[in-house]
Amino acid sequence: MPDKYSGHSMAKPTTVDEYIAQAPSHSQEMLKELRALLMEVAPEAKENLKWGSPVFETHRILFAYAAFKSHINFMPTPSALEPFNKELEKFKTGKGSVQLPYDKPLPKTLIRKIATYRLKEVKEKDARWM
Repeated sequence: MPDKYSGHSMAKPTTVDEYIAQAPSHSQEMLKELRALLMEVAPEAKENLKWGSPVFETHRILFAYAAFKSHINFMPTPSALEPFNKELEKFKTGKGSVQLPYDKPLPKTLIRKIATYRLKEVKEKDARWM
């Protein structure tokens, strides 16, 4: 099947490592940075691929992320983004997602706060994915 970035035929990734290796080269460093940050926040979570994107999950999906041409989409759910609306004003957001452009540094403090909030939401309220 053709790859969504290059049009070349490529085997579908089966692990997060393969996903990152197959992502556009300009996105790989930021993907690794985001992955490491999310591992710090949720060290007990397992990594998997769901819907073709990396996810962190416990008994529920905590968050997902995906590489696109000009940004990484970080998807922690709408309820996990809500408390941070003010801080997210300078980012392009969707329902439950934040676009992290490659030409700007990763907003580590904000991502850590959102991811921590989502983890707490799942632990305390068993909050579902989306």
